Amino acid sequence: MLFTRTASEDSGHDSASLKVPTSCIPSELMEMALKKWLTTHGPEEEEAWRGQYVLRVSHCLEFLCGDQPLIEYKYIRTCMQAKESPRLTLVHTSTVQAMFDKEISTIGAVVARKSSNPPLPLPPKRRVPTVSPVIRAQMKHAAPPGLPPRQVQTCVWDVSSPFKIVLVNGSKVNAEETAKVQVRAGLFHGTELLCKPAVSSESSGRSDHTWKDSTLEFDLSVCDLPRMTRLCFAIYAVMDKVKKQKSTKNAHINKYQTIRKAGKVHYPIAWVNTMVFDYKGQLKTGDIILHCWSSFPDELEEMLNPIGTIQTNPYTENATALHINFPEYSPHAIVFPPFDKILEKAAEIARASDCISIGRGGKKFHIELKEIMERDPLSQLCENEKDLIWTLRHDCRENFPQSLPKLLLSVKWSKHEDMAQLQALLQIWPKLSPRDALELLDFNYPDQYVREYAVGCLRDMSEEELSQYLLQLVQVLRYEPYYDCALTHFLLQRAQGNRKIGHFLFWHLRSEIHMPAVSVQFALILEAYCRGSIPHIEVLKKQVEALSKLKSVNELIKLGTIKTARSKTKEAMLTKEAMMTCLRQSGYSETLSDLHSPLNPNILLSGINVERCRYMDSKMKPLWIVYNNKLLGGDTLGIIFKNGDDLRQDMLTLQILRLMDLLWKEANLDLRIVPYGCLATGDRSGLIEVVSSADTIANIQLTSSNVAAAAAFNKDALLNWLKERNTG
Repeated sequence: MLFTRTASEDSGHDSASLKVPTSCIPSELMEMALKKWLTTHGPEEEEAWRGQYVLRVSHCLEFLCGDQPLIEYKYIRTCMQAKESPRLTLVHTSTVQAMFDKEISTIGAVVARKSSNPPLPLPPKRRVPTVSPVIRAQMKHAAPPGLPPRQVQTCVWDVSSPFKIVLVNGSKVNAEETAKVQVRAGLFHGTELLCKPAVSSESSGRSDHTWKDSTLEFDLSVCDLPRMTRLCFAIYAVMDKVKKQKSTKNAHINKYQTIRKAGKVHYPIAWVNTMVFDYKGQLKTGDIILHCWSSFPDELEEMLNPIGTIQTNPYTENATALHINFPEYSPHAIVFPPFDKILEKAAEIARASDCISIGRGGKKFHIELKEIMERDPLSQLCENEKDLIWTLRHDCRENFPQSLPKLLLSVKWSKHEDMAQLQALLQIWPKLSPRDALELLDFNYPDQYVREYAVGCLRDMSEEELSQYLLQLVQVLRYEPYYDCALTHFLLQRAQGNRKIGHFLFWHLRSEIHMPAVSVQFALILEAYCRGSIPHIEVLKKQVEALSKLKSVNELIKLGTIKTARSKTKEAMLTKEAMMTCLRQSGYSETLSDLHSPLNPNILLSGINVERCRYMDSKMKPLWIVYNNKLLGGDTLGIIFKNGDDLRQDMLTLQILRLMDLLWKEANLDLRIVPYGCLATGDRSGLIEVVSSADTIANIQLTSSNVAAAAAFNKDALLNWLKERNTG
């Protein structure tokens, strides 16, 4: 049985308590509430009530729709787990209709309004390169009468020449005059190095460099280049090894020092990555200038950074520039074959050799394969194990479909025949669960069709499960080499269909839009979402403006406290009263009132309770803001605004707690975890939910100890406190 408290939005504080079975559906609950209401208001109101109301969670904009039993609604289950009575409100359908009409009118106003700033014209098309008369004649004869000549293309599989690039020059290379500068280049597919890196000759100088042996040739044929091959460069200086000095003058150099051979020390200067094929699948040719990045992550293999962005450094004025040339291997454009040609290649290989019979293993190999597949997903595979997995790939499909990530790591992507067979096998591979498919979006699996397969599996995700993993899905967008990809389409589609997902997609993207490596990509996705969700723009705009005002207040408080530390004059002091005066100003109070909470868009914040607001004493002076809940007149809600702290780690920690709580509950283990809300909203800024009736660990330990100095060493205090408050 379930005890619920139901009220009418039209009747003010008029409410009733009902005892209903958990199998009851919302329409039956409304009928029971109606009968109880009629006992006090008379039967003449019955017709006005019937069919005109819906159930809403009292404190937020969440509605109980459909004919499912009450126990299947998340809010009801949460209340039962917390041993609280659900609080529901009867809302007239005209209120919901008014909300819908408001959004429709917003769309109509935007469509009818002529843009005062028309979009910039498209850049002029590139000129078609000159073609010899012989080739032009061949193209003319190849085209049907009346149609323009066909563009002649060469399949990359028909080019057997080794892949190579030409180093033209390097400029703004920040190296010491005594150092020799070299360039190291490697071809990667994900984190897999496809062949041995190529290294240039040494060049002397401080800023501008050219290399004698300017052509770097790789031990890999053009025909075997995977579609998502990355060309990674590292520019580094070679110096004679010197004894370690106690001085920390060159500490930034020593951090990255790598001894390659006796008497020589290499330290990196800059790195940059680029794709070998463009977004159309055409092999790049001609000159290109790559502006490099100077910050290096730790523990780089061969000083190359394949996991780094393929975007060049936008701050070109001071960035190291590497001028390279992609040579031409054919008079025609070289393109990667389309998907149907890949499947034709796989069928041709299958006809030539009975690959299915070869791919079957005996009992001994099956036992070994099972042992490999049951290992931890993070365990490394040796070459023999990879060969076994690839040989028994059809057994993997039939008996271990969840082993697809291990199979993908076992493919020799530097052999286009193996790649074609993998793509054919992927077409008949069983669909993975959404949770298992998430792994395929990692950087280790860059293949376009593999990622499309993974996104296809994610389409079975529920809205709640997608919200749980949305933070990670936004992060793996940075692994996509091209803006137009399956994952972007999927996220935009689900965001357009669910306002709450769209809300958090907006903030996850906007919180990192200041980063040069993803700024253009994330800005384009944000623009696409906003253009497709016009009514949501005004809601989000209101939140952005409110956060801007809070940031201004925080900076004023920081400035005042700094002056207070230096000077004791009254003019330099910014007290709590001054903060409250600022919040009462019309420009601030109007902007900070009547908005949806960024932490939970279903909660409406009516206005600030200025008397209860304050700032905290920690270094960044976070603002403790108390709001009135618009849907519950007497209730308040606390939010902490932080400016100067990166909240992304907090978000990740809390997300892991939510995920573990979900897994524990699936195993019938409820630890009654209540993670608080936390949201990064910009560069080192964000919001944290205030947890009412909470206590600090320090206070719990202090209360349970007789001696204050020994409180921190009281091991049983926290356990006893948890037992007292969780007697069930």
